[in-house]
Amino acid sequence: MYLAQNNYTMRLQYASALIFLCCFYACNRVDYQPKSCPDTIVQTIKPTLEEGRLNVAFLIMDGVYNTELTAPFDIFQHTIFRDSIQSMNVFTVAKATKYIKTFEGMHIVPDFNYMEDTLPAIDILVVPSAEHHLDSDLEDTLMLDFVRQTAAKARFVMSHCDGAFVLAKCGLLDGLESTTFPGDIEAYKTMFPELTVHQDVLFVHDGKFITSAGGAKSFEASLYLCELLYGKTVADRLAQGLVIDWDLSQLPYVKVEKDGE
Repeated sequence: MYLAQNNYTMRLQYASALIFLCCFYACNRVDYQPKSCPDTIVQTIKPTLEEGRLNVAFLIMDGVYNTELTAPFDIFQHTIFRDSIQSMNVFTVAKATKYIKTFEGMHIVPDFNYMEDTLPAIDILVVPSAEHHLDSDLEDTLMLDFVRQTAAKARFVMSHCDGAFVLAKCGLLDGLESTTFPGDIEAYKTMFPELTVHQDVLFVHDGKFITSAGGAKSFEASLYLCELLYGKTVADRLAQGLVIDWDLSQLPYVKVEKDGE
């Protein structure tokens, strides 16, 4: 009987202590507010660029869509695991030093601020789609100037989804054939009525420009460029490494043949 009373008393004391702690925490709780990285830390984050590789720059901005960024980034970054090829350095560029926020909510610190940093020579420029590529982004003259100047020197320029609107606004697709996100084909034709636009294809290759429908099909457009640069065997191995079914002969795409090619 004594033991039972003693156990009851201990349990009662334990419950009372627990209630006290909960009340104390509730009355003294301080909401956690994450601290942003100081500028001095952000500015020191730079990628290691290996000599002799192709430099691939991804243009990012607030509202960039994850897939159009990460799909080609994955493909191109994995070239470093293939032997006997000129693999790729991949990095991001933005008109910002602090992080940008993707449409889906990821926070990314750009590798380079194209307004302030000295950039490496860019062999391939990739323009993923972003939330405002049909409106306010097309009024960003500094961004458009960067794209024009970079495209003039680049070996290839690739857009995904609505990234084609940026290239078209820059005048880079004048006289060429292109495509964009299927749901925005009509808006693309309306905004740029002088362009030759393809629909019901995954990507269009005309000159140095490759425009893709975007989304998950950004993988295919990127593998196409790798097959163009490195051959079918390397493209097949890249696809296998990322568990992607890859057979260029089975894909709906357009390759515009030029005189002398």
